[in-house]
Amino acid sequence: MSAVTAPTKAPRLTRWIKRRLSSIVHDVKSNKISYLFIAPFGIFFFGFTLLPVLLAMGLSFTHYNMLEAPQWIGLQNYLRLFFADDVFLIAIKNTFVFAVITGPVSYFLCLVFAWMINDLQPRLRAFLTLLFYAPSISGNVYMIWTYLFSGDSYGVINGFLSYWGLIDKPIQFLTDPDWMMPIAILVTLWMSLGTSFLVFIAGLQGIDPTLYEAGAVDGVRNRFQEFMYLTLPALKPQLMFGAIMSITGSFAAASQIIPLVGFPSTDYAAHTVVAHLLDYGNIRFEMGYASAIAVILFLAMVITQQIVQGLLRNLDS
Repeated sequence: MSAVTAPTKAPRLTRWIKRRLSSIVHDVKSNKISYLFIAPFGIFFFGFTLLPVLLAMGLSFTHYNMLEAPQWIGLQNYLRLFFADDVFLIAIKNTFVFAVITGPVSYFLCLVFAWMINDLQPRLRAFLTLLFYAPSISGNVYMIWTYLFSGDSYGVINGFLSYWGLIDKPIQFLTDPDWMMPIAILVTLWMSLGTSFLVFIAGLQGIDPTLYEAGAVDGVRNRFQEFMYLTLPALKPQLMFGAIMSITGSFAAASQIIPLVGFPSTDYAAHTVVAHLLDYGNIRFEMGYASAIAVILFLAMVITQQIVQGLLRNLDS
């Protein structure tokens, strides 16, 4: 039976592939002007996004130091990551703790603040939007936190605590493993009202006011019901985009953490997967191993985004 079935499946698969290719070619010919317009974006997307991802996946199965040709080593990089690299396991724990806190909280803050200022007067709304958005576009202005949490007596927090007699010696906020991650989370949340915040405001401004009038007729009695049953379903595209931005930002955290707590941080207490990637990619030049780290991070982000998007698709059901 298997000897008869196997040859019959191959021609069916071949015919299906030929039909798909013929359909694609016909679609391209029928809409060649449209494809011509999107060709520049497609070329740049393939060259600078898709191709690097595919190359990283391929290099993750090799030993590559940028001086010699890549050598195929199979799954050795992945086995080393999970069974011989204790720092990577610490980085995974730190990254998930950081992502679980900063991702949902920043997402919630973006949505709530956008909803709160949406009904204000245009000038006041524009001012508050700029005020909330400014930390995310102010470059290294977040380094003011290193002054606030400085470990000497000149640090603002230590000076305040000493003045009131709450401590007898300065707390090493940025070098003490017990304090580094909470401070990194605090600074990240302070900078979290970024692109998602603007997208939520734009989405709220685009909701048809007659939707709320119809809701009032159908029995919506207060702002909470209005928010849950009308606003959130109408914001589904923006909620999807905001979820992707929040997940990507929380999993890829490193640029805010490293200047605050150093590289590497004390006892790797604030060491993230991206910091581990930078260590092996930019310092040690073990590009095959760094590619394996990048692939693991990429898969974790994709899986998390699929779960969140699955939840958001059922928002109005």
